[in-house]
Amino acid sequence: MKRHCQACGAEIGLEGPTGRRDQCDGCGADLHACVQCRFYDTAASNQCREPQAERVQDKERANFCEFFQPAGGAGGGAASAGDEARRKLEALFKK
Repeated sequence: MKRHCQACGAEIGLEGPTGRRDQCDGCGADLHACVQCRFYDTAASNQCREPQAERVQDKERANFCEFFQPAGGAGGGAASAGDEARRKLEALFKK
C-alpha cells in the first residue's frame, strides 16, 4: 500500500521502517509523528488508540514512540474531517 504524508498528501517513497529524523520530501513534515501514525485518533484518549503508548504533547513533531506504525493512504490516520481541514489550512498559510 502506498503511503502519503498526512500534512501535504505527497506520496512517501520510504521503504522499511520510518526513522525519527525522516521527513516528507514534499513539505518537510516529520514522518515519525503521531499525525502520521495509524494509531492517531482525535477521539481517543491522548489522541492515540494504542493503550500502552506514552502521552506525546506535540502530535505533529517527531517523537520516540516505540508503537509507531505508519498510516496508509492519504488521510490514513483516524483524524476527523475538521482536523484534516485545519491541517490543510495551516499548511496553506504556513502557520
